[in-house]
Amino acid sequence: MNTGKVLLGVLAGVATGAVLGVLFAPEKGSDTREKLSGKGKEYADSVKNKFDKFKGNVAGKFEKVQADV
Repeated sequence: MNTGKVLLGVLAGVATGAVLGVLFAPEKGSDTREKLSGKGKEYADSVKNKFDKFKGNVAGKFEKVQADV
């Protein structure tokens, strides 16, 4: 199975779930949007931190390989 198709399916499922969750939410729209915005920022920060850590690990390994050569 193609990884791109799987990723697209997962993203479509997440988007569908988010839309249905907003439509059937018992809270006011402004409260829901504020919560979604806050969660989005949390996830973006989390992804950024993980990417920075990954980038640091790769850079460290690259420098080690260069020093060994």
